[in-house]
Amino acid sequence: MASHRRPSQSGLTQSARVTVLSAAAATAAAALAAPVASAAPHEPGASGKAKVDRLFEEAEKATEQYDKADEHAKELRDEVKHAQDGIARGQEKINRMRGALGAIAGAQYRSGGIDPALALLLSSNPNTYLDQAAALDRLSERQSGALQDLQHEQRRLAQQRAEAGRKLSELERSRTEVARHKRTVESKLAEARRTLNALPTADRASFDRASRSGRTELPPLSGSAPAASSRAAAAVMAARSAIGKPYIWGANGPSGFDCSGLMQWSYARAGVGLPRTSQEQRYAGHQVPLSEAKPGDLVAYRHDASHIAMYVGNGQVVHAPYPGAPVRYDPVGMMPVSSVTRV
Repeated sequence: MASHRRPSQSGLTQSARVTVLSAAAATAAAALAAPVASAAPHEPGASGKAKVDRLFEEAEKATEQYDKADEHAKELRDEVKHAQDGIARGQEKINRMRGALGAIAGAQYRSGGIDPALALLLSSNPNTYLDQAAALDRLSERQSGALQDLQHEQRRLAQQRAEAGRKLSELERSRTEVARHKRTVESKLAEARRTLNALPTADRASFDRASRSGRTELPPLSGSAPAASSRAAAAVMAARSAIGKPYIWGANGPSGFDCSGLMQWSYARAGVGLPRTSQEQRYAGHQVPLSEAKPGDLVAYRHDASHIAMYVGNGQVVHAPYPGAPVRYDPVGMMPVSSVTRV
C-alpha cells in the first residue's frame, strides 16, 4: 500500500532547519516593528483642520440649498399677494354686479308686476304702455345677462380662492424647508467653530492665516484677454468693488455676500439678472473651456457646482470663500473646476 506521508526535506539537517526558522522569525518581528519606527510624525492639528474645511464645504452646500428654498419662498409670497389682490378685486366686482341686479329688480318691482295683457286693457294710453313694456323686456334681458355674468365671476372667484389656498400651503412648506436648511447651515458652522477652537493655538493661528491668504489687491493682468462684453466688464468692476466685504451666508449684498450672492449682485450692477444659486448660475449662459475663460465668466467648482467665482483674468478669480474669509482674489485652480459659463 502506497504511503501518503509527506517526504522529509532533503538537504537540511535538524540544526539547519532551526537556524532558518529562527532567521524567519527575526525577519517577521523586524517587519512588524518597521511601520511603527518609520511612520511619519503625526501632525496634531492636521485632522482638525481637514474637518473644519469639510464642515465649511458642507455648510456652503447647505447655504446654496437655503438660498434656493428662500428664493422659492419669496416667489410664492409674491404669487400669494397677487392672488389675494385678485380675490379682493373680484369680490368688489361681484358686489357691484349684485348692486346692478338689485337696481334692475327694483325697476321691475316698481312696474307693478301686473300681467301684460291686463295692464294693456287697463292702460289709458296703449302706446305709452307698449313703450314701457319694451323697456321692461330690455331690463329682463339685461337682468338675465347680468345674472349669468355674476355666476361666471363667482365661479372664477372660487377658483382664485382655491388657488390662493394651494399657494399658501406651498408657502408654508417652503418656509419649513427654509428653516430646515438654516438649521443645517448654523449647525455645520457651529461645529466648525468648535473644532477650530479646539485646535492647538499654533494650528488655529495657521488655519486663520491660511483662511485669509487670498489677495485683496488685483494681481497684474498684463496680457490677459479683455472681457467678453461690456456687461461682463461692468460685472467685474462691481465684483472688485466688493473685495474685503465679509462672507455672510444667504446674503447677496451690498454689505456682505455668499458665493452666489456676490455673482448675482455683481451682474445686477451691470443690468443683468442672474438666478440666485450657483447650480442655476452655471446654466445662465453658454459654457466655454477653462482655457478660453475671459473676465466676467462664472467659474463653478466641485461636481455639484456648490461654489462659484468670477474670472478676472491672468488665472485669477474673485469670490466669497466661506465664513471668516472675506471677498478676495484666488487662483482659478484653487478647487476642481466643473464648468465655466459666459453670461
